[in-house]
Amino acid sequence: MFTVEGRARVMEREPSIRRILEMLGSIPPGHVAVYEPNDDSCAHFGELSATSLQSRGVVGVVINGGCRDIEFVRETGLPVFSRYCTPQDAVPRWEVMAWGGEVTIEGVRVATGDYVVGDADGVVIIPAELVLEVLERSEAVVETESSVRDAVRSGMAPLEAYDTFGKF
Repeated sequence: MFTVEGRARVMEREPSIRRILEMLGSIPPGHVAVYEPNDDSCAHFGELSATSLQSRGVVGVVINGGCRDIEFVRETGLPVFSRYCTPQDAVPRWEVMAWGGEVTIEGVRVATGDYVVGDADGVVIIPAELVLEVLERSEAVVETESSVRDAVRSGMAPLEAYDTFGKF
């Protein structure tokens, strides 16, 4: 994962767009860009950004803020998770302050090098130092849930499945 931090700030168009484009060009291939824009007034990401990142090997984007051009973003194939959608462009309403370091999103410390997992249910950040422990625990949960699923499909009552496996 590769972090991006910004703030709401009205500024001249040219410096705004140049800073955003510099940041986009800095995200390494194989990474997920994780934005903390500290702003809820505009779209911090759109189709041209998605096209640029996807073509350069970036594997996803998570934004604690806004996205626009949703249909076009989907067509790029780049997985993008955002808190809201709006047509309001970030230029010149938002300033990128820093990238590649550490940010705090909704009270969670997120650092470049951590791991992120996202699907239709949401996004989870996994600190790099805990990734193996989380993976092992997750695999155990999946194995138990698979046993519960098989048992209830075979006719076991839900309460009996819970009593047997300790999970439902």
